[in-house]
Amino acid sequence: MTLLHVGASYSAIAEIAAQATKDLGFKVEMQNAPHDALLNRLVTQPQSIDVADVEFFFMKQLIPRGNVLQAIDRTKFDWWGKVVPIFTEGKDLKGHEISRQGVMPYDVLYLPSADAKEFATAPTDFITGIPTVYNVDTLGVRPDIVGRPIEKWSELLNEEFKGRTALVGVPSIGIMDAAMALESRGDIKYGNKGNMTQAEIDTTIDALIAAKKAGQFRAFWNTFDESVNLMASGEVVLQSMWSPAVTAVKARDIECVYQPLKEGYRGWGSAMGLMAHLDGIKKDAAYEYLTWYQSGWQGAFIAKQGYYSAVPETAKAFLTPNEWGYWYEGKPAVEPIVDPYGTLMEKAGRVRDGGSFAERTSNIACWNSLMDENRYLVRRWNEFLAS
Repeated sequence: MTLLHVGASYSAIAEIAAQATKDLGFKVEMQNAPHDALLNRLVTQPQSIDVADVEFFFMKQLIPRGNVLQAIDRTKFDWWGKVVPIFTEGKDLKGHEISRQGVMPYDVLYLPSADAKEFATAPTDFITGIPTVYNVDTLGVRPDIVGRPIEKWSELLNEEFKGRTALVGVPSIGIMDAAMALESRGDIKYGNKGNMTQAEIDTTIDALIAAKKAGQFRAFWNTFDESVNLMASGEVVLQSMWSPAVTAVKARDIECVYQPLKEGYRGWGSAMGLMAHLDGIKKDAAYEYLTWYQSGWQGAFIAKQGYYSAVPETAKAFLTPNEWGYWYEGKPAVEPIVDPYGTLMEKAGRVRDGGSFAERTSNIACWNSLMDENRYLVRRWNEFLAS
């Protein structure tokens, strides 16, 4: 029997599939796709997938359809009691409420019943997916070229870096980074950056078009490799970035910082969803896979890319004390830090950008989102890219 897992490049990784296959006794295959292509496949070809990475903001499109995902019985998931409260309660590790700007995972996690097409407002036994990979995103910086501290999101639009900045091209994510920069610069104060009005979208896109025509942006990237090459080459010195991309640049012995900023981070998270068509022995296998996925091996693998596990307690068992201290506790590395493939990424004595897991996740300003005006946003975003 083969279980097909389809997801984004940061989690649908061949080495994880190989380890799962070895441990579980049935074959796990992985395919990856960019955000837009993945969402399109989930909607139009759901039966071509068994389990899927679903960014939490996808849930707003998938759950109301009723024929894409099936509810997961959380009581059948062995690690539910160990899932961090970011997901289960909407609170950080310090017990504080987390920003609800954008689509906070907690708000789209619970269902009132197994066949519900809307979300529950309080915890239930039925959930949309098992929380898996997540992080807090910020700007990547080449400090060796920039030559001074970068402290605010507005630097993305600073004319000092004209022609040497880049923005992620995915509209639902790129617009959030742009909003953080514009609000930081004082152009606009959003009611909710993650659910803009048409007027707010217009203000944002018009400002981006003006910046683009003035030559501010070098590129609009859509893939991991594009962002790495732009930064490693020095063509771009400040840009939207993902944690493994920063890791990849550092692995080339090039200075790169995932810069904590005054206004906070843009949070995001994915869940493992079970497709609606699964039943019988294949559904049983899928539940086994969900439990394996959070049993530690995968969590340790992604930690070495800079991502977090929703069940960090199990990941800890597969990390050395040095790795756990560096990635989760914000401690200086006592030995060199390597990426999942054994490549040197950080020298002894260095500290993770932004500090500990608790510190970083307590400073989330907004979440990746699907806005009510998403169609209008995409149309205006395309106008921006074409301008």
